[in-house]
Amino acid sequence: MLLNYQYRAQPNTNQKLELNSWLRICQYWYNKQLGDRFDWWEKNRNNINSCSIISCPLPQLRDNPDFYSQKKQLPTIKEDLFIVGHSGELLDFTRVPSQTLQDVSKRVDLAFSRFIKGDSNGNRSGKPRFKSAARYRTMRIEGQAITVERVEKDWLFLSFSKLDGWVKVCLHRPLPNAFVLKNALLTKKADGWYITICLEDPNVPVFTPEEITPTWDNTLGLDAVLHEDDYLATSENTKHQALKSFRKSEKRLASVSNRKSAKKKGSKARRKLAKREAREHQRIARARIDHAFKTAHAVVRTNKKVFIHEDLNLKALSKRNKAKQDEDGKYLPNGQSRKSGLNKSWNDAAFGQFFTILEYIASIAGARTIAVKPAYTSQLLAYRDEFNFSDCNIREYWDEKELLWVDRDVNAAINLKRVGLGLFPTIKRRKGNPVVAGSTTNSTSKEVLVVLKRQKPTPTCLQAV
Repeated sequence: MLLNYQYRAQPNTNQKLELNSWLRICQYWYNKQLGDRFDWWEKNRNNINSCSIISCPLPQLRDNPDFYSQKKQLPTIKEDLFIVGHSGELLDFTRVPSQTLQDVSKRVDLAFSRFIKGDSNGNRSGKPRFKSAARYRTMRIEGQAITVERVEKDWLFLSFSKLDGWVKVCLHRPLPNAFVLKNALLTKKADGWYITICLEDPNVPVFTPEEITPTWDNTLGLDAVLHEDDYLATSENTKHQALKSFRKSEKRLASVSNRKSAKKKGSKARRKLAKREAREHQRIARARIDHAFKTAHAVVRTNKKVFIHEDLNLKALSKRNKAKQDEDGKYLPNGQSRKSGLNKSWNDAAFGQFFTILEYIASIAGARTIAVKPAYTSQLLAYRDEFNFSDCNIREYWDEKELLWVDRDVNAAINLKRVGLGLFPTIKRRKGNPVVAGSTTNSTSKEVLVVLKRQKPTPTCLQAV
């Protein structure tokens, strides 16, 4: 099974200078190829209603630049030093491994094809942007250009093609035995260089999700909670706490950003504050991903084989409200001031990142994840076909018949589990109200009540009633 291990690299001064020059050459090669594609795109297209083909014949069209045609330019560029037109900078493409430059061409082709055609699901991405030095930070090194020189207790020594000396890597966790090195990613971050090693571990079998059949006992429902300090609710009546890393560091980050914006552009003080700002962002991101990994491990340790979670449209949930105008064109209140705080909370929670990490951790443990549509799962009772949570302000419901408290989030997690197992009822809307059309709730009501009765004890006053 292919696994990724990220470590901190500690190159010496000469190696850092060489890696920076590699990064600069890759950045320029990326922008040059992207500019060539945009140039062809603008010069070889025309609206059919703007100019007649008979009166305005089209010029001779050149071939559309693609991955192979752009990759073939590398031998010619390597013959001599390449001069950057706008600055006169001299770049030596022979200093960079050939596979790394070919991978840059592949990245350009992938970014442009997703912009024109879309991915396998037909979803198109935005227009590719030219990369500045701050945005282009990663290079791919193929395994054939890497040699493992020595492995010690806490250190790993690697040698790269066209890079003098050995690169020292800090092993904060050991590598698996008998691993096969496939490739590596060298990334320049705010606090130094990092290497992500992609390797094949023969001890971990290749996991096939279709081999596991979901049942009531081996399945766990997960509901994404965005209320107070709760982060995740499970169908086993447990909750995981939120971290809110951005909320905790928001004031400190704003202070550094304001000080940086007040400094003169290009000054040494502004560069120092920009580096400090980058470190603040790095701390927030690292705390968030650490919380996601710890929560994912806690979920997987429940020994369940199937994890069912919401298929959230995070882009729509965190978008701005549509503007409202009156007859005179004056803008009316649209609730965006309240929505901005909610958008910030959605982005700070990073549920998309968490579900991706959960899928990765679960696959290593031999489990699978399923994303389902969450329609009506937070409104309908899991053991009786009643809509008691239609208002978002209702966080708990006291059931007089069963004499128990029903938590909104735990109830939603159980309903997500039912959706994944195909046990959720069919719901239709009649006169604007949801109505249960076909139900199988009675088949699982006993199991659901057993889980809900493990909740907090009933208040003494209500028991007396």
